[in-house]
Amino acid sequence: MQPKSVQRFQDFHDTPRPTVAMEADYPSGTVNDWHSHPRAQLLYAIDGVMLVHAGTGFWVVPPNRALWLVAGERHSVRMAGLVRMRTAFLDAPRLGGLPDRTCVLNVSALLRELLVEAVRVPVEYAEQGRDATLMTLLVEEVRRAPTLPLHLPMPADERLRGLCEALAEKPSDAATAAIWAERIGVAAKTLHRLFQKETGMRFAQWREQARLLFALRRIAEGARIVDIAFDCGYSSQSAFTAMFRRHFGAPPSSFHGGREPVGSAAAAGAAGAAPRDQTMPSPDSIDTPPIATITAA
Repeated sequence: MQPKSVQRFQDFHDTPRPTVAMEADYPSGTVNDWHSHPRAQLLYAIDGVMLVHAGTGFWVVPPNRALWLVAGERHSVRMAGLVRMRTAFLDAPRLGGLPDRTCVLNVSALLRELLVEAVRVPVEYAEQGRDATLMTLLVEEVRRAPTLPLHLPMPADERLRGLCEALAEKPSDAATAAIWAERIGVAAKTLHRLFQKETGMRFAQWREQARLLFALRRIAEGARIVDIAFDCGYSSQSAFTAMFRRHFGAPPSSFHGGREPVGSAAAAGAAGAAPRDQTMPSPDSIDTPPIATITAA
C-alpha cells in the first residue's frame, strides 16, 4: 500500500483534467525530500520562502515568485519560515505554450488570486463552466509570466564545483578570481572561461547571485538586515542594500515577514561586478532549524 503522502500527489497526477491545484502548509525547516512529478509543477507559496535543490542548481523562491518545474525534474524543497504552499500541476504537452525548462516566474496579482482560488476546485471538475474557465485563465497567466534570475547554477566541472564548495565553507574569504585560479591550478583566464561555460555567468555575477539568494533565505528567517549584510561579506549595510535594491527595486527591509511590497519590481538580470566579494554558503552547508523530512511522490 502506498504511503498517504505519495497517494495524495498521485491523485492529482491521475486526473484526466489538464490542470489541477492543491494546498499545503509547512512549518519552517520542513523538507520535502528528493522526488519528481510526471506533470509540470508551478510551485508557489503565499507566505514563506522555499529553497529548491535540483540536479542543475539551486533556486530561492520568495512570495510573489513561483518556480516552474518541468515534468520529471528531481528536486527537494526546504521551507524557510512558515510556508503556505499553493501549487498547480499542469499537463504541459497537452496545454502547450509553457516553459520548457525549470525557471522562476513572476507572480502577478491576478495569478496569485487564481492559484488561491484554484486549490478550492475539485480534481474532477466539470469540463465546462466556472472551474474550467478559472483553470484556463490560470494557464494563460503562467504563459504570460516573465522569468526572473533567482537561480544559482552549479558547475559540473569538478574543479569549479570544489571552488564553490570551498567558498560555501568560508564565506568570509575575499580571494579574487586570480587567487582562486591559482588555488585550483588553472590560469585566471581559464577560470573565467570555465565559469562562463559551466554556469552561463561571470565569476563575480555568480558570487553576487549567491549572496542575493542567501540574503532572501536569511530575511525569511527573520535575521537583522545588518547581520545579513555582514554575513554576505559587505562592509556596510548600505552597500548590501544597494545591491538588493538593484535586483528587486525595493530595500531588503521591505521583505521582512515573508512578503514583498505591492508593486516592487525585480531587476531584469544578475548584476556584474560585486562589492567586497564574499559568497553565500551553499544550501547543503547552511545551518538550518530542526528538519522534518517528508517523502513525496
